[in-house]
Amino acid sequence: MCATKAKVANCDAGTVVIVLAIGMHIVTAAADSPPLSPSDVGANRHPGYVTSRVCADCHATQFESWRGSHHDLAMQSATAATVLGDFDAASFESNGVASRFFIRDGAYFVNTEGPDGKYADFPIKYTFGVEPLQQYLIEFPGGRLQSLTVAWDTQRESWFDLYPDERFTTDNPLHWTGLYQRWNFQCADCHSTDLLKNYDAQTDLYDTLWSDINVGCEACHGPGERHVNWARKDNVNDAQEYSNFGLSVNFDTASPHSLEACAGCHSRRHRISAENFRGQAYLDVFVPATLRAGLYHADGQILDEVYVYGSFLQSRMYQAGVVCSDCHDPHNLRPKAVGNDLCTRCHQQQRQVRFQSLTAASYDTPEHHHHESGTPGAACVNCHMPARTYMIVDPRRDHSFRVPRPDLSIKQHTPNACNNCHQSESPSWAAGHIDTWFGEQRRRAQHYGEILAAGRNRLSEALPMLAGLASDARQPAIVRATAIELLRGYGVQAINEMIQAVQDEDALVRATAVPGFGSADAQVRIANVAPLLSDPVRAVRIEAARLLAPLPKERLDEQQQQAMRRALAEFREAQLTTIDGPSSHFNIGVFYSALGRTPVAEQAYLTSLRLDPYFLPAAANLANLYNATGRNDAAESVLRDSLARDPEAGELHYSLGLLLAEQNKMTQSTAALGRASELLPGRARVHYNYALALQQTGRLFEAGITLRKALQLAPDDTQIVYALVAFYTQQQRWEEALPMAEKLVELAPDAPQPQQMLRDIRQQLMAE
Repeated sequence: MCATKAKVANCDAGTVVIVLAIGMHIVTAAADSPPLSPSDVGANRHPGYVTSRVCADCHATQFESWRGSHHDLAMQSATAATVLGDFDAASFESNGVASRFFIRDGAYFVNTEGPDGKYADFPIKYTFGVEPLQQYLIEFPGGRLQSLTVAWDTQRESWFDLYPDERFTTDNPLHWTGLYQRWNFQCADCHSTDLLKNYDAQTDLYDTLWSDINVGCEACHGPGERHVNWARKDNVNDAQEYSNFGLSVNFDTASPHSLEACAGCHSRRHRISAENFRGQAYLDVFVPATLRAGLYHADGQILDEVYVYGSFLQSRMYQAGVVCSDCHDPHNLRPKAVGNDLCTRCHQQQRQVRFQSLTAASYDTPEHHHHESGTPGAACVNCHMPARTYMIVDPRRDHSFRVPRPDLSIKQHTPNACNNCHQSESPSWAAGHIDTWFGEQRRRAQHYGEILAAGRNRLSEALPMLAGLASDARQPAIVRATAIELLRGYGVQAINEMIQAVQDEDALVRATAVPGFGSADAQVRIANVAPLLSDPVRAVRIEAARLLAPLPKERLDEQQQQAMRRALAEFREAQLTTIDGPSSHFNIGVFYSALGRTPVAEQAYLTSLRLDPYFLPAAANLANLYNATGRNDAAESVLRDSLARDPEAGELHYSLGLLLAEQNKMTQSTAALGRASELLPGRARVHYNYALALQQTGRLFEAGITLRKALQLAPDDTQIVYALVAFYTQQQRWEEALPMAEKLVELAPDAPQPQQMLRDIRQQLMAE
């Protein structure tokens, strides 16, 4: 089930996430291509699906194992046999909203606040999930299915609110009648088999179809018609066209499809193709979220709900070829053994043939786990797969299988498995025990989390470290892609790293690197990115097309132009897959803005905000567009409206502060930039601009403190150092100005102005 813990957290969503993180900015046509048309998406069913009932005829054992599993019960019609919640006139109240659950004429109903703010009776159409919670879907006009945000706790047997601390107004997309609680938009893709959303943007209607209401056999194995035909042939030796027994997915453990068949749903990602993904490479259909802030802790531990795959990609188990079915029964989904017995099937004293790199040792002993056998501390999963609870009652284990590092908690305030149990103790206490047990060398080893943390704060010294991490083929690809993503924030300073990365063997690294050429000149873009228009992986091709689309097509040769046209068609499809959400319109706006087609971009941003008034990236870009076209009053109005909805949006406070400074409204600008500095404490540039505003309004003492804070965050930023030299010079504080001027000369040895400033300061000191 999907957790909706954040305003843009949705199951198909990595959409919003990747828009900001990987730079999937535009997926539509070039300037000379036809406009994006929602009618381009067909409503035909995927061919070849036969439903799970047909599979059961031959595969009775597997079918019976699957029955009753979470996949089987992922979605069901609401009946006395499927509804688990208390509908015996039960009442529940949360955040001032009262809900009453009852049965009328054999059907299940809830009386609660509707989309107009009035109370009404709503019939329950489907159950959604089964354990540890069950949600309920209600059918609305236009083919919409909406998920109640009051759910049933199947363990405690009680109703609870998925958002116990928030009251959503009816215009908020997180209200149960809003966009982010819409099954068609959020959940359907992974909770039913052969799902076709069939959304018509012209009429704003859905005609969503499926072959199985739940996650059936073909959800994993792909369409079964060819397999059935193969099975029914008299002479199977003549069936050469039926490779892999007529199935599109090869579940040989040596095949990546055995993992990617699960990853399509068990990942935080966004779609780039409307095609059914069974049997296709993951990056031809999806792009996963990288280890970005808000989703993962800096060291890669889970933070928001990320659905396993991104964590597992970080693990040494993944690197060794372990797949989901090594640990989980693929039909009933349960672990193949109980407790530590699951892990010791491989982690034992006998060297495993399949995993030769695994050290043979006795793992399930106090000598290894340093806890009394049989206690929680002796459980492998509690140390190597700590859990985090989502949706109030649903704990999910981190599948990165990491070694506990409480020393990182000291540096980065990240969680660690030791203090998850020993909550009254400090990370230093835990790190001391790790040193005693395993030696101090355990914590001396630099973890990629330390580098990513520095990159998130945009520290100047992080650039070479990120570059080294990005090029280190020994590191997991998702880690390297995250390093590339952070390097993009350094602009042209990191262009050499981007040139190297677009030639990398890993497609995710290549795709993430392409937007890094956004600040490069046209010649560099074409030389390094144009070849990727014919990349074997769709995710790379569409990023290449996005970046090159604003350039005149004559800059490309004929072969590249043909590849560009094909990639632009994939652009269009990628956006149309989520055209019912704000991010696609945001992407379209970014694209047309880059082409200089301001009216089209403006309408796209406005549509994005109509679908989700809280979608801050669209608000920020629309304000920038208005500012660029001289409509500052409109820009200010957009920013203030969005801040009224989300007062904690630091980026919008920052944008507002800069906009007001441009209009010389310095008192208001200083207030906005001050709030931005509180909400974005690790951003040196925010503190720098706040300091300049303080200086202009005469608040010199605060300006000095703020400039020094900016310098502490970015000690090699020449603009910050220059500002401090000027600040001290203007106040004739020559002794404080001197070391800053010397540092500025060191940072910019060929620039004449720093040299002159240094000479002037030394002369003033000599005169004293």
